[in-house]
Amino acid sequence: MNSAVVGMLLLLALALPPARAALESGMASHMLVQIPLLAVAGAIVVQNLPERRRAQLARWNRGGISGALLALLASAWWMVPRALDLALASPSMELTKFVTLPLLVGAPLALSWGRLGPLGRGLVLGNVLPMWAVVGWMYVVAPVRVCNFYLVEQQVRAGAGLIGASAMVGLMMGAMAFRGSNPATPEARAIEAR
Repeated sequence: MNSAVVGMLLLLALALPPARAALESGMASHMLVQIPLLAVAGAIVVQNLPERRRAQLARWNRGGISGALLALLASAWWMVPRALDLALASPSMELTKFVTLPLLVGAPLALSWGRLGPLGRGLVLGNVLPMWAVVGWMYVVAPVRVCNFYLVEQQVRAGAGLIGASAMVGLMMGAMAFRGSNPATPEARAIEAR
């Protein structure tokens, strides 16, 4: 099955009311399951882009920097508590979430990751992982609710999950670096070989 179809089916499944209700009922599942899966759907959709289209995008995304920067900026917005509240309160913001995460986070990151090279990937992870940890810590220690739609207990669980995700990804990447493994895609290895 074509990856674009798989990505679109994942997006459709996430948009179904029962899935949305289940994933948005808790702050941790909203932030740590739904939001990443929306980005993953966008990454899956672009896996089989025609080579001509990839070449057009590569001119805009030299070295993967533009796409990675776009993904970092767009994903940072969805870490803000106000963004979660707006997505739950407003159908237009919910639609914005379902459009921006695949198109402005998942797809650009998938098209950029292999082009970034080891230093660029390290810079992206060096930005994202501390951001997750700091936001998670803020959620855990905040003396008040930061989201109107979620209780303090849900906020603490989401914060602990963000801290845990940051630590887990950091440990995995560190282990890969010490093992000498290159987490790059085959496309990236081909680019580095040139």
